[in-house]
Amino acid sequence: MRLVRVFVPADDHDAVRETLSEMEVEYVFSDADDHRDGSLAEVPVPSGAVDTVLERLYDAGLDEDTYTVVTEVDRATVPNVDELTDRYVEGPKGERGASHAEIRERAEDLTPDTATYLAFAIASAIVAVGGLLLDSAIVIVGAMVIAPFAGSTLSASAGAVISDRGMVVDSATSQVTGLVVAYVGAVVMSIFLQQTGFVQPTLDVGRVGQVGAFATPNLLTLVIAIAAGFAGALALATDLPVSLAGVAVAAAIVPAAAAAGIGTAWGDPLLVAGGIVLLLMNIVFINLTAYLTLIALGYRSSVIRDVRENAAVSLRTGAYALIVLLFLVVVALTVLGTYQHLVFEQQVNNEVQDVLEEPEYSTLELVGVETEYNDGSAFSDEVAVTVTVGRTSGLEHEELAADLRTEIDTRTNRAVHVDVRFVDYQRAAPIDTDDGQSAWWPLDEWLPRSARSSVAQSAPQAVALPTDLVEERADPS
Repeated sequence: MRLVRVFVPADDHDAVRETLSEMEVEYVFSDADDHRDGSLAEVPVPSGAVDTVLERLYDAGLDEDTYTVVTEVDRATVPNVDELTDRYVEGPKGERGASHAEIRERAEDLTPDTATYLAFAIASAIVAVGGLLLDSAIVIVGAMVIAPFAGSTLSASAGAVISDRGMVVDSATSQVTGLVVAYVGAVVMSIFLQQTGFVQPTLDVGRVGQVGAFATPNLLTLVIAIAAGFAGALALATDLPVSLAGVAVAAAIVPAAAAAGIGTAWGDPLLVAGGIVLLLMNIVFINLTAYLTLIALGYRSSVIRDVRENAAVSLRTGAYALIVLLFLVVVALTVLGTYQHLVFEQQVNNEVQDVLEEPEYSTLELVGVETEYNDGSAFSDEVAVTVTVGRTSGLEHEELAADLRTEIDTRTNRAVHVDVRFVDYQRAAPIDTDDGQSAWWPLDEWLPRSARSSVAQSAPQAVALPTDLVEERADPS
């Protein structure tokens, strides 16, 4: 609940009283100071109905600049509060619906001042670079926590819904500035680590697990971006903490910007392209999903009507049109780049599965498939695919890499080099004893005597113990 206190001049007293009565809103009038000719009206209303009530009072003739205070009420007894909520709350019906003013305030509170915003953007990028090169998920999470992009990202969707054009422009500017600063910070940090010898300049950064994970758009990262946009909009429109959703938003932004910076420092154009496409994909789908979520929650944007009614040829209008055009171009290119790579990744996965289903590879177990970003031959005609399989030690499959390369070449019409990693292991099956219990004699050979009894009691039906890691490569021919 909110309590609206508004000064009503004597000339507007009757009109305001009539308007509040028509709205069936409870109110109380009290005398103002002696030097002011009027009364102070106190109107308790649901949180989401504040804007609606004030607009009706302004339409009745009350001056918009009159003394007005809106405070939060911990407890209030209002007879028809449920009816007022259903009738006047703007947005999702119910007490959890936030008014346009509240959404605006929440979005603005998430964005710090410019200097602080840029400082946190640089800091988060630096921490993310360290986490990626260390291959440490914990450090990357730390970068997400300090990232300041939640407010700037969600403000665009909120501004579009509440028809606040200034908020949309400020959000777009903040997003571009913050991402550029984060990228530059990641590049500088990567070059520093490279030149000072803390990280070897000859390191193949594309093969570092966390770097590769955030340098290639895939269906899972797309789902993360959509979920982050949904969570952010839901928190923005309800009483949920928006800061929690901010971590999800940062998870889709900061590591990708850091990966692009690392690729720039190491001179890997495919890594840069993959990171930038992943970054743009996440930004686009977070903004789009947040906007659609607010619409689905019941908020109705009048931005299209405002553009149609207020459209006029001017320098400012032309600038807004140019910004919208550039955004649409970025969206189109991002969707195209993401789509072509997702198709390529799906084709590779299908062909790998088909090859491993052949009889000569029946003893292999697929562990994972990693694909390099398919840039459509913009930087390179060759794409890397890494397949990891598990096998029983002693078996050879010398033709697997070549077979995979042939099938993937045929399906995707791309020149690919295929790396196959063999994870060798030994497996000991349980031996049935006379009393029907399993004896783990082969396992005993691997364990010290003190650990045999405890492990034998809790061991599973089969044990896989890695003994070797072998890599086979098939270059495109």
